Amino acid sequence: MAIIPILRAGLGMVDGMLAMIPTARIGHIGLYRDPVTLKPVEYYCKLPKDCPEREIFVVDPMLATGGSSVAAIQMLKDKGCQNIRFLCIIAAPEGVELMKERHPDVDLYIGALDEKLNDHGYIVPGLGDAGDRIFGTR
Repeated sequence: MAIIPILRAGLGMVDGMLAMIPTARIGHIGLYRDPVTLKPVEYYCKLPKDCPEREIFVVDPMLATGGSSVAAIQMLKDKGCQNIRFLCIIAAPEGVELMKERHPDVDLYIGALDEKLNDHGYIVPGLGDAGDRIFGTR
């Protein structure tokens, strides 16, 4: 059995994951990236109590700087989770490198690798901010 922690704006990816793993339990990790420091800020974490015994699939539409993903995976490890995979739709090389450096034991599954990050930490060419797009905050 798997647990799927949803990171930031990964809500849109839940239906697809549940279609593949209908018995999965869902957890939520809420982080946002501070626009000045580009560091992750936690605002919510709710996970099933048995998450350390489960396979974990962390889903997030984008892997940009990698800060939020690294922080979310560290939160899971701090709760005893070990069998973790990270799935995203689009990524920047900088985020991939940070994930490989900080969590070499976590397998990464990336739909598309874009060119780079810009000065604001957005993926280039990218799609803009996934959370802003999903929740209409910009």
